[in-house]
Amino acid sequence: MKRLAPLFLAVSIAALSACGQQPAKDDAASTAPDAKPGLALSEGVLVLPAVKGNPAGGYFTLVNNGDKAVTLSAVSVTGAARAEMHETTGESMAALPSLQIKPGETVKFERGGKHVMAFELDPALTAGNTGEITLTFADGDKVSAPLKLEAPGGGMDDMAGMDHSEHSN
Repeated sequence: MKRLAPLFLAVSIAALSACGQQPAKDDAASTAPDAKPGLALSEGVLVLPAVKGNPAGGYFTLVNNGDKAVTLSAVSVTGAARAEMHETTGESMAALPSLQIKPGETVKFERGGKHVMAFELDPALTAGNTGEITLTFADGDKVSAPLKLEAPGGGMDDMAGMDHSEHSN
């Protein structure tokens, strides 16, 4: 029995140590972006460019179910060096520095209207996989959601012929 005492002690210490550890799920939650209450981000799609080096187009639906207006001030896409909000009106496209969303309002970032341009993409972003988009609001709160990665040309015909060279580095 004396020979088993060190083994019993080691197992007991290991069991007690494990009791104080939080599950891995909690560790992941603590590093995830904070979700802004009252907002629902869905239908995220990133259409990859047909020509390497060109920007990708990001689309999603954002609903403000809260009781206060919020101001969307920035967007980021995992695997993109930078991302910008833009709006197409007629034949013209311009950067959209911020966007106020009223209580109860639904805003669609879609082809031919408001959209996200994602620049300098990581080659690991490939069609059929999933990425992530994070929206940042003026008060610092964030909301993130998955992005379905679509093949080049996946509905970006309305952006053909537009000059994006001013957005390249």
